[in-house]
Amino acid sequence: MRFPATFLMVLVVLLFCGSALAQTQPAPASAPSSPAGAGQSKTGASSDDPKPDDQISTTRVIRNEVNLIFTVTDKHGKFIKDLQLNQFKVLDNNRPPQVLKVESQTDLPLRVGLLIDASNSIRDRFLFEQQAAVEFLQQTLRPQTDKAFVIAFDEIPEVTQPFTNDQDKLTKGIKIIRPGGGTALWDAVYTACKDQLIKQQQKEAIDVRNVIVLVSDGDDNQSRVLRQEAIEMAQRANVIVYSISTNLSNIQDTGDKNLKFLAEATGGRAFFPFKLQDLADDFNAIQGELRSQYSMYYKPESLVANGQFHSIQISALDKKLKVRAKKGYFAPK
Repeated sequence: MRFPATFLMVLVVLLFCGSALAQTQPAPASAPSSPAGAGQSKTGASSDDPKPDDQISTTRVIRNEVNLIFTVTDKHGKFIKDLQLNQFKVLDNNRPPQVLKVESQTDLPLRVGLLIDASNSIRDRFLFEQQAAVEFLQQTLRPQTDKAFVIAFDEIPEVTQPFTNDQDKLTKGIKIIRPGGGTALWDAVYTACKDQLIKQQQKEAIDVRNVIVLVSDGDDNQSRVLRQEAIEMAQRANVIVYSISTNLSNIQDTGDKNLKFLAEATGGRAFFPFKLQDLADDFNAIQGELRSQYSMYYKPESLVANGQFHSIQISALDKKLKVRAKKGYFAPK
């Protein structure tokens, strides 16, 4: 069969264009690969440098609402539990939000991380600290609703007991800890928030109160993350940090200042026992505070899902009262 010359010319042009187009198409993208074990740090993070993960949406913001847990005390440190919504002033990024409700919050399920310094610097008082920690969990946790985990840290953080409501397992997780080595305080806080509290929060998807109780002298000589990075991760986890200093010299040093700075940034409190026996009293004080707090829900004037930090300022209209709350939160991303 003979084809017209014009038909053959068109066919040749089409074949040529199709071939050229195929050569200019990009090759399919392949998934990036990394050597086995690459990027593993001593804290168990999957990055060479464990920085805060911008992809983690951890702030307690639901439908543009912020949930703020705070404590109110008088000048003697006594808890004030009967205040109403119109007795507070709050600013979100220096702007007044729409406050929806304020309520006394005593029954919210607890998710407690117990972080115990196991470095050489606390060896001489370690057994007493262990016993005080065991008693604290036994008196504080309600098996039906609350859960806790235990992390020991010297040169690296180690989870000695993951999240559980089993008191026997938690006790064992505390008593198997043995002191020795340097101190990676900030790595421990970072790991507790990112790998325990945030992951548990994402699994459960319920309103809980995240708490870290940190027993340490506050010194750090081994961490890979900086103090500010650890604090930012704590704020992303919406955790309240209570720190108990093991420095019994009655002179606050750099470590004590670290503990105070961390606690205040998250709305918690730092304790400085004068003697070892006071440690149990401090654990009891934390227990009492956890059952004497308020919960406020509010809508910020402008909340953009950009992952940016929002500062919080809250005070009671009665100037004789002191309100303690976290310094801010990260918006969703």
